[in-house]
Amino acid sequence: MQRRITSHVETEPNSSGPQPDGDPEPNNNGNPEGEENHQSDNEEDPHNNDAPPPPSPVRRSHRERRKAISDDYIIYMSEDVDDIGKVEDPTSYKEAIKSLNSSRWQIAMEDELKSMGSNDVWDLVEVPNGAKRVGCKWIYKTKYDPKGNIERFKARLVAKGFTQREGIDYNETFSPVSSKDSFRIVMALVAHFDLELHQMDVKTAFLNGDLDEDIYMTQPEGFVVEGKEHLACRLKKSIYGLKQASRQWYLKFDKIIRTFGFTENVKDNCIYVKFKGSRFTILVLYVDDILLACSDKDMLHETKNFLSSNFDMKDLGEASYVLGIEIHRDRSKETKRGIIHTFLTRYRSGGTPTRIGARDREALRPSLRDSRSS
Repeated sequence: MQRRITSHVETEPNSSGPQPDGDPEPNNNGNPEGEENHQSDNEEDPHNNDAPPPPSPVRRSHRERRKAISDDYIIYMSEDVDDIGKVEDPTSYKEAIKSLNSSRWQIAMEDELKSMGSNDVWDLVEVPNGAKRVGCKWIYKTKYDPKGNIERFKARLVAKGFTQREGIDYNETFSPVSSKDSFRIVMALVAHFDLELHQMDVKTAFLNGDLDEDIYMTQPEGFVVEGKEHLACRLKKSIYGLKQASRQWYLKFDKIIRTFGFTENVKDNCIYVKFKGSRFTILVLYVDDILLACSDKDMLHETKNFLSSNFDMKDLGEASYVLGIEIHRDRSKETKRGIIHTFLTRYRSGGTPTRIGARDREALRPSLRDSRSS
């Protein structure tokens, strides 16, 4: 643009007089005067704003790329890869009936309904006007032992709690659960004091909770009572799937276990302790799993009998597999001595420094004199 203005100023005096007819006077480049080569200006003029700007070069980072997982971590197979070859659980009632293990799933569903009948979970009633029914669904799960073998087939009837309305079908839903840190502390106490460690399982734990609200649920699929299809189940106990189910179970267990002399831990509400003289029992509640650490076997059996008299319990004996953690114990004294010997040998520990008394000093004086003289 600056070159164009300069050319115009230089040629202005020559154009003050009348121009002769014919072709205009050629300029230095051989082009007729007054005719400009716009294409050349656009290509050569770096200040031409009409020309599109050249594309900016792509900036690439020269930083060294670091791995998302450092080399000091070990990556194990994920759960999906590890489950190759295991039985795939059905996702609906129709799939369970048509599967290869249909007879086992049928028995599992009948056992679930039998357990609900023994706990008096619901009554078949007419649904009042304006009341809304809560749906239900069958959930199927294949249980495996620590070695990966099929242990049993389990069917659970759960309510569709997402259809519940707050303030009508439920109020509070919070329920505490013991932390993993508390579990580690209890394991340390068991190892230090050589306590008895047993495990119990509460069958259909949530069915023990009492409901304060009126909830109407549809009859379970595949087990609708013939001739009473229009009726609904008025729940008297909390079942799995309800928003307040876990809270009602915790309140029921807390109320009953306190009557047996257990006190709740202030920091962890699902840790209970009972003292009887110098004997004590620690109870850890993790939803429906109970861990008992006791210093006396008689006190341990008393606690088990009390729990079995109030709930439908399954005694699993000495704890070996808790919360996905496999437990191995060797309580023999020879093993402890072997561990200490291995530790001392590995780290080559010498004599332990101790405080020397007056008698020890007198006994050591001759040897000290001999060492100084030498």
